[in-house]
Amino acid sequence: MPSVPKILRTLRGVQSDTPPIWIMRQAGRYLPEYLAVRQQAGDFLTLCYTPDLAAEVTLQPIDRFDLDAAIIFSDILVVSHGLGQKVWFEAGEGPRLEPLTSMEDIKSLDRPGMKDRLSPVYEAVSKVRAKLPEDKALIGFCGAPWTVATYMIEGGGSKDHVMTRAFAYRHPDAFSALIDILVDASIEHLKLQIAAGAQIVQVFDSWAGSLTAEGFSRWCSEPIARIASAIRAHAPDVPVIGFPRGAGAHLPGFVSASMVDAVALDTSADLDWVRSQLPATVPMQGNLDPALMLSDADQVRDAVFKIRRAMRGRPHVLNLGHGIPKEADIAMVEALISAARMPLGDLMALAHAS
Repeated sequence: MPSVPKILRTLRGVQSDTPPIWIMRQAGRYLPEYLAVRQQAGDFLTLCYTPDLAAEVTLQPIDRFDLDAAIIFSDILVVSHGLGQKVWFEAGEGPRLEPLTSMEDIKSLDRPGMKDRLSPVYEAVSKVRAKLPEDKALIGFCGAPWTVATYMIEGGGSKDHVMTRAFAYRHPDAFSALIDILVDASIEHLKLQIAAGAQIVQVFDSWAGSLTAEGFSRWCSEPIARIASAIRAHAPDVPVIGFPRGAGAHLPGFVSASMVDAVALDTSADLDWVRSQLPATVPMQGNLDPALMLSDADQVRDAVFKIRRAMRGRPHVLNLGHGIPKEADIAMVEALISAARMPLGDLMALAHAS
């Protein structure tokens, strides 16, 4: 009988003495082996769309750290690119897109062409699954409709997403049409990753925290619920993790409304409050501060101990509260993994000693 990866058991509600662990952006610029492949590829999108190279960097952190899951090397904006929007990445500045400014721009998006445009992503997923040990899970992902829409309208990253929120007020029909397109495209993208071998999927709503209470329900929880419902109907054994970064007080409502199987917590989440608000059966992920990856081993152990103590008695996946920084010290990543896998009593002794 093939073994079921520990993280899959956890996301299905099974508690364990030590939590499974993976790291957001674990295949990335803090690893010298990644930088070598990135230089070989030449640019970010070429790396995403070259299956052999994308598979190689996906597997690098598994080979180095023996983590419990790999997450396919890709980007949330491949969906925008797959829909026909012009997308590129400026070195040192991040993504750039040709902004959508009207209903005509939105109607010009080409969902039927997305599968062919993104076929290298699905080939990379298949290549990773073929090489990944059976006790390691493979995570596919997409950006949530709200977050992806902010990039598509603003033409890049933004601190407050005011242009996107204004667009939604000024052009409600056009914005609703864009969200509908992104819901459908996200469902298709996740289904195709699952068909290629993904066993878990995560929906990243990185900019959910910029929404009003009404906007959070309408543009974060409701679209993600449509995605999660479709995935559950298509592949009921594949858990859906929702990551509504910055949700704050909206988190309990998100968990009940979004239909996700598990929720990822950002760095700001107060774990005692979260425990009091969410049912004990809801698997949770996170929420270690990524800045700890630039600190020292004692502080990493202390922080891991506090999280594990707070999550004791409920299914929990240890992870950062956001992506690992490019300046991360590899020794701190090793300290994180060691603390995750240590018996809690032994970790408590070390944490108290420090």
